[in-house]
Amino acid sequence: MIDDEGQQLGIMPPYEAIKKAREKNLDLVEISPTAQPPVCRIMDYGKYLYQQEKKEREAKKHQKTITVKEVKFRINVDDHDYETKKNHVLRFLDEGDKVKATIFFRGREMTRTGLGRQILERLIKDVEPHSIVEFRPRQEGNTLHAILAPKKTEKEREKEKHREEKHKAAAQSAPSAPAAQVAKPAS
Repeated sequence: MIDDEGQQLGIMPPYEAIKKAREKNLDLVEISPTAQPPVCRIMDYGKYLYQQEKKEREAKKHQKTITVKEVKFRINVDDHDYETKKNHVLRFLDEGDKVKATIFFRGREMTRTGLGRQILERLIKDVEPHSIVEFRPRQEGNTLHAILAPKKTEKEREKEKHREEKHKAAAQSAPSAPAAQVAKPAS
């Protein structure tokens, strides 16, 4: 049992712990239910939830959102149109976005799916220095699509590695998030 000031009060029966929490007009929160004996703390549970939510929002701010841009091709695409769309794909990849290259087949074009595969394979080969293929060309109904992700630069890999090491160190030093059980004070 830990009080609201962080002082250890020792092991005590649950009814006595709840009584002490009610005396201070606070909540009794079970911090570590799996420990022997379980660890409880006297605190304002609403404030605790607010602090946890605040930490989660702060963590979300630092996350990078990846968007998926779509570029559509036809099986009878002209060379100039192909180059223009390829340049769009390269620009999206350079901006750090994933790209979904799609070929839509209409009517009798379904008999020529091989041409669509050739176009996507050509695109994959042309943008290969800038991308990683997440999904090879795959047919679903009357569409054929492939998903390309940007290649990470050496600098980005180092940043990510450093971030992971920092996260592991923080996870080892901090206790896990509680599966909080609360005894509310009597009003």
